[in-house]
Amino acid sequence: MGLFSAHEVTPAEIMERFGQHLVEGEEVLVAFRTVRDTAFLTNYRFVLVDVQGVTGSKVDVQSVPYRSIVRFSVESAGTLDLDADLKIWVSSRSAPIEVKVSRKADAARVQQVLAGRILGIG
Repeated sequence: MGLFSAHEVTPAEIMERFGQHLVEGEEVLVAFRTVRDTAFLTNYRFVLVDVQGVTGSKVDVQSVPYRSIVRFSVESAGTLDLDADLKIWVSSRSAPIEVKVSRKADAARVQQVLAGRILGIG
C-alpha cells in the first residue's frame, strides 16, 4: 500500500470518505491511511482503496470478505523499524496483500479484529 507507512484514522473519517462503498449495517472497526491509499476492516470485510495515476482520478476498491482470508500476519515494528507490517493471504491469490502501518498503530487491535472475524467469534 504505497511508499509511505499508513497511520491510523478514525472510523468517522472512513465513513465520510467511503461510506458509499459500505452496505447497510456495516461498521468500520479499524482503519489506516497513507497520503493516497486507505485500508480498513469492517464487521464484514477487509477493504483496500488504491488511488492510481498521477491525478488520482482512477480508484481501485478491493473488497475481501473474511471467509476468503486463509491466513494473516501482523508484525510489530522493531527497535529500528519505522513501521509494522500487515499481510493478508486470500484464497484466490498466492501472494499476500501487504499494508505497512505506522509503528504507532495498534497492531494488537488489528490482530484481534482479524482473528475474531475470521474465526467467527468477533
